[in-house]
Amino acid sequence: MISIIQADGAAEQAQMAAMRARAAEKNAGIERSVRAIMQAVKEEGFPAVERFTREFDHQAPHEISPERLEEAYRACPRELIRALEHAAANIRDYNEKLLVETREWTSPDGGRVGRVVRGLTRVGIYVPGGTAAYPSSVLMNAVPAKVAGVEELIMVTPPTENLSDPVLAAAKIAGVNRVIAVGGAQAVAALTYGAGFIPKVDKLVGPGNAYVAAAKRLAYGSLDIDMVAGPSEVLVIADQTANPKYVAADLLSQAEHDKLACAVLLTDSMELAQAVAGEMTRQTAYLERSEIMEASVRDFGCAIVCRNLDQCMELANEIAPEHLEIMTQRPRALLPLVKNAGAVFLGAHSPEPLGDYLAGPDHVLPTSGTARFFSPLSVSSFLKTMSVIEFERDSLKPLAPEIIALARAEKLTAHSNAIQVRFEE
Repeated sequence: MISIIQADGAAEQAQMAAMRARAAEKNAGIERSVRAIMQAVKEEGFPAVERFTREFDHQAPHEISPERLEEAYRACPRELIRALEHAAANIRDYNEKLLVETREWTSPDGGRVGRVVRGLTRVGIYVPGGTAAYPSSVLMNAVPAKVAGVEELIMVTPPTENLSDPVLAAAKIAGVNRVIAVGGAQAVAALTYGAGFIPKVDKLVGPGNAYVAAAKRLAYGSLDIDMVAGPSEVLVIADQTANPKYVAADLLSQAEHDKLACAVLLTDSMELAQAVAGEMTRQTAYLERSEIMEASVRDFGCAIVCRNLDQCMELANEIAPEHLEIMTQRPRALLPLVKNAGAVFLGAHSPEPLGDYLAGPDHVLPTSGTARFFSPLSVSSFLKTMSVIEFERDSLKPLAPEIIALARAEKLTAHSNAIQVRFEE
């Protein structure tokens, strides 16, 4: 089922190039359509949002009442509510420990300097509808924002005929302030520019289809976004001590997301690679999304057999995967060698779905190699900082000649004047 490649300097590079190409493909037609929608909403406001929503979703945008959220909460099975509340508590605890605070101190020159930390004022969360309705993503996007102190959290989701009870229940648990039934590029545009009862937000987070991703890309700059996410990916580094059943299961757990998802095994053991390939075929036969998994693994999955674990780590850092699992005899020993990954899972009993749902760290992670420079969503994603500077005359005076010298070197005489006038007798 999964192809096995012997690393030789060329074969593995060809495979990685194919992985990168899958994420780099852009649909110019989608971008043109989305650009037109964004421009129409910017110019016309809510009438354009309503027009596109009726055209694409066959309903008008509308707000979901708190009573409907309560009804959804009560309609969910109790074991699901317990799981959602447990997940929310762990996400909250994790982010509270990461929360940075306002600090001020006396500088070496005797003035007061520091940094003020504030939560964003208003944040939007996009939540897909239909078959891609994930209540866990509501928690992962909303709870860190609430910990950051975001004043108003607005969730948008397509106005499907039957809105997902688990998604609405998760919104209630996470403390979302408003839920609006509107989706697609028109929802992104409404949150970007403001449209009728849909307010403009400071930041938009959350996954969506290709139209939503294109809209977020175009909106960036008018507001902040989390990231433009690509297809899901997992990379497992395993040695001969790893259980092939576990490795196969974890690779398939990401392959089931999407036919463009990528599942890669890096190992120093040909025997393990062959055993994992057999296990993947066996497990796929009894799993529900077998057609998606088979396509994903066939087109973008592979097992690469390397000379040693050092070469595995070099390739992993080059790939910069969204999820990196390390299932070796001493997994923590490899952690210092990890440079690029969205999230790292250490050991045989830290499978990727643990991070997706309950561990506490966020499952909104950089994809398509962007873990080289992007970080996971967290409380810091919803914070902004402001510098604070406070000097008295006596602490400013010794610095005046140097400030003036620098200003004159840059030919900014008004800058130097702003200092000089304070010390003219």
